[in-house]
Amino acid sequence: MGGHVVAIGASHAGVQFVAALRELGHDGPITLIGEEVAWPYQRPPLSKAFMAGSTAPDNMALRGPDFFDMSGIVTRLGIAVRAIDRARQQVVLSDGETVDYDALLLATGTRPRPWPGGPMPEGVFALRSLGDAACLRTAAEHASGPVVIVGGGYIGLELAATLRGKGGHDVTVVEAAPRLLARAASSDLSALVARRHAEAGVRLRTDVGVTEIDARDGKVVAVRLNDGSVLPAALVVLGIGVVPNQELAMEAGLPCENGIIVDRQCQTLDPAIFAAGDCTLHPNRFAGGMIRLECVQNAHDQARTAAAVLMGQEASYDTVPWFWSDQFGMKLQTAGLVEGSVRSVPRGAPEGGRGAFYHFGPDGCLKAVETVNMPAEHMLARKLLAAGVSPPADQIADPGHDLRGLLSKPL
Repeated sequence: MGGHVVAIGASHAGVQFVAALRELGHDGPITLIGEEVAWPYQRPPLSKAFMAGSTAPDNMALRGPDFFDMSGIVTRLGIAVRAIDRARQQVVLSDGETVDYDALLLATGTRPRPWPGGPMPEGVFALRSLGDAACLRTAAEHASGPVVIVGGGYIGLELAATLRGKGGHDVTVVEAAPRLLARAASSDLSALVARRHAEAGVRLRTDVGVTEIDARDGKVVAVRLNDGSVLPAALVVLGIGVVPNQELAMEAGLPCENGIIVDRQCQTLDPAIFAAGDCTLHPNRFAGGMIRLECVQNAHDQARTAAAVLMGQEASYDTVPWFWSDQFGMKLQTAGLVEGSVRSVPRGAPEGGRGAFYHFGPDGCLKAVETVNMPAEHMLARKLLAAGVSPPADQIADPGHDLRGLLSKPL
């Protein structure tokens, strides 16, 4: 395939896609378009190493200018795409220019879910981009009062750990669900994380919602909760989830439903248009249906699949979902999807700082494995799930039993 390929979105999926195309031998023109002025960068450090001041943007680059120059990839950064003209196979840029394409990738990602209360006062932040992180870090360095984080998901908890552990801030996490990580982790791991945060001095308020954010002279001063309590705040971070950037696709007539709908080849309804990353709703055998995943792994794997299919290879997305987080010295890794599991078997001593939780579905099959400071066990779990192997409970509970032997047995 030697035609012009255009990728919209210069983050993990977009960069992986254009790099994979060149690796697979595409010799035609490639253009990467991104709204941010900054060169493409890794997003996971934003809530951790970058926020703590232990890494700089130069160390977070996905690919630097030299890579794009040497690969013959044209980068159009700091400009938005306003429309997709499928009939003419063109994208319309915010400056009115049009760019023709033979194949198009949508890697538009997500954006923070807006606060329903309208415009926010000074001192209220959301975290998605490098610019967001830089502003939040500066504000945190100068904040002289308490920090309130609204949302007890992974990003909110990573920020809580960073601001408490590195910055020494008085931090409170407010979560409307009955427990932390309600969408992303099991109750076992949630309880472990909650204990670690509490031990580090983070205040946790669960099963309570925010009704109002108070300001004085245009600056945030407090957060009001629906139980009547008021939390003083010099700084507020909103971590209430994200929404997919699917408007371009919808306006172009492509089916969307909480994400741009793609098949296992990462193709949309239009055979010339692919999509990858957080913005896609895709079939996933580990979910038992359609799912939208918000993780770097999914972005990379879908991008590679799309590139391979575009180059005429037989490829489909069929990777075990996996996630990770670093908080207060804990490396938390999840393989598979916990939702729908009905039984948990611990391995090792996760409460003691090194162990795992193996989760099983109603049919007795392994659905997910959550590990604490056990990267090798995490890698093994991904292989077990990919192979459809479910270890017996007694073997899991015995930390001396080598589960790797199960992979060598005939299925």
